[in-house]
Amino acid sequence: MYSTLDISPEKIDHDQLYKEMGLTDEEFASIKTILGRSPNYTETGLFSVMWSEHCSYKNSKPLLKKFPTTAPHVLQGPGEGAGIIDIGDDKAIVFKIESHNHPSAIEPYQGAATGVGGILRDVFSMGARPIALLNSLRFGELTSERVKYLFREVVHGISGYGNCVGVPTVGGEVQFDDCYEGNPLVNAMCVGLIDQKDIQKGIATGIGNSVMYVGAPTGRDGIHGATFASEELSDESASKRPSVQVGDPFMEKLLIEACLEITQCDALVGMQDMGAAGLTSSASEMASKSGTGIEMIMDDVPQRERNMTPYELMLSESQERMLLIVEKGRESEIEAIVEKYDLRASTIGQVIDDQVLRLRFQDETVAEVPVDALAEEAPVYYQDSRQPDYYTAFQQQAPYHPHVEDAEEMIMTLLQQSTIASKEWVYDQYDTMVGTNTVVTPGSDAAVLRIRETNKAIAMTTDCNSRYIYLDPSVGGKIAVAEAARNIVCSGGKPLALTDCLNFGSPDIPENYWQMEKTVEGMSEACSSLTTPVISGNVSLYNGSNNQSIFPTPVVGMVGLIDDVQHITRQGFRQEGDAIYVLGDTAPEFGGSELQKVLEGTYFGTPPSLDMEVEQVRQTQLLEAIQSGYVSSAHDIAEGGLAVALAECLFDAEVGCDVRLEGEATTELFSESQSRFIVSVSPENKEHFEKVVSGARHIGVVTATETMSIQINKEQAISLATKDMKEAWREAIPCQLKSKD
Repeated sequence: MYSTLDISPEKIDHDQLYKEMGLTDEEFASIKTILGRSPNYTETGLFSVMWSEHCSYKNSKPLLKKFPTTAPHVLQGPGEGAGIIDIGDDKAIVFKIESHNHPSAIEPYQGAATGVGGILRDVFSMGARPIALLNSLRFGELTSERVKYLFREVVHGISGYGNCVGVPTVGGEVQFDDCYEGNPLVNAMCVGLIDQKDIQKGIATGIGNSVMYVGAPTGRDGIHGATFASEELSDESASKRPSVQVGDPFMEKLLIEACLEITQCDALVGMQDMGAAGLTSSASEMASKSGTGIEMIMDDVPQRERNMTPYELMLSESQERMLLIVEKGRESEIEAIVEKYDLRASTIGQVIDDQVLRLRFQDETVAEVPVDALAEEAPVYYQDSRQPDYYTAFQQQAPYHPHVEDAEEMIMTLLQQSTIASKEWVYDQYDTMVGTNTVVTPGSDAAVLRIRETNKAIAMTTDCNSRYIYLDPSVGGKIAVAEAARNIVCSGGKPLALTDCLNFGSPDIPENYWQMEKTVEGMSEACSSLTTPVISGNVSLYNGSNNQSIFPTPVVGMVGLIDDVQHITRQGFRQEGDAIYVLGDTAPEFGGSELQKVLEGTYFGTPPSLDMEVEQVRQTQLLEAIQSGYVSSAHDIAEGGLAVALAECLFDAEVGCDVRLEGEATTELFSESQSRFIVSVSPENKEHFEKVVSGARHIGVVTATETMSIQINKEQAISLATKDMKEAWREAIPCQLKSKD
């Protein structure tokens, strides 16, 4: 008999061993009440992972209920492996984003790689073929060797897994700030395509049906990974390295093909990924959703290590594993499919009438727990919320109005800021074209993939400016959603829905919980205004290190539909003579801006304001102009303001522009006022465009001079060669990575 089986329930209680698993005294007492007895070691482990924040959302559930989750085009909202939206022609898009932050801080290559593998399984468990990967990454400044190491290895992990598995990595974002120094954020998003008739769900119906295990054997990697993700990082976190899983993208590719073929077999009842909490979560959640129970024979679980205990088998988060419910007597049909891909399918249990998770090992019952208690009855905490003192002080400050003496020098400086600079060093390592459906590759406002057998395409993006949210969570939350939608519109798409990854610090700190509360309220308001419901997502709390929380970072992954591939639009100016317009009003708004970071080295004051009615009107009008064929290019004005956005519009075709502005120079060039776009329009479409888009301001023309020329108040203010700006912008990150300073 093995060690964990020798630990008595009395010893667990007396020595408070449950605390080592992340359970509190109150939670352990609740478990004893539910069971009517003290749990044994295995049962304590089951509760500890399922009641962790990572699996139960016990601190965030009250807030998540505020999100709008329904719309006529939503086929599946939160609650399954991924959300699903209708794109017509009996097809649907399946997508979700998840975090792998803590593992990536400890073991960046495998942490990032298994983040990609896990999000792929969430999507193909729904019956969808993964067609695209995106990511959202956050690191400290590229000035320390530790951060450079994390950055390199995370990117290598994403590319190493994604490139091998054969799904293109088509988009994403990378930002850098000191608050992520000890706790990088690695959020992975997957988008899949499915015929609506093939949609699968993670259910365990049919008493007597078989529970089948497909994929890699179980090892000891990732045990208590969900618990590890539910505590703040510290100097001792390196000792948690065994909690980080190890991925095999080649097996994942086989698993994708096998599972997609299995979905065409009517012997399949339900399917779910063994993700966080491994077998525990997949089995208990499938049964709980179905009003049934599951009995499993632990001896029959495929194992790659000897003498594994039921505790280890249930809590392991080994990768590339799926749990299936199959009609009794038809197991051989699944086995035959799986064998074609050199994988293994094992029958490890059955669906039972008793609504419990019962585990048998060596002919003994070693655990019996109500499935609803694991999956649905975790405690829900309504944490104290307190407005931070810094927020109160920022709100009372006089508006920050910087003055830039040398505008040309500042533009060159901003283009080399790591958050603004080209991310070509990153996405050049990704296979962006596998599958041959990628139309717009990384580097534009949104990635675009065509949908075969239709004339449609989908646009995808990930976005979040955490500085704004730190300064004002409500406003910043709205901006995160609005900016993602702007990027979809700039690509010619109608924003449809979003998935979010809510990355925050410890909810036990009232000021952090206030940030969460206000951020969700702001995001919800924006989602309702733009009719972009939240259909899936992930919450990642306790992000921080050594008692310092990260900035609140609710990453938004958004998908939009392009009805006709002729409407696909890019950010770069296309041809000489096109008119350049700015949509939106510019005000002196610099709180949380890149300019403030350069000049002050920190962030303070208030972020740019946002009027959702104005935002909605501008997006609607611009999309109408694009769909009418009046727009040559469109680009969202974001970090760095108009000057940076203009420069970015020149880089693709290496053209120039002649622009005339009126107003205060620093504001016109560097303000980060919201709801603004740069649009280029051919001369013959100017009149049509101006009729559709109200208030568009004609500011200049695209030239062949390969120079960005800007006059302000009829005086020459900027004259910079496109090639010089582009070189500085492209080389910034490679130079920082090579620097030994």
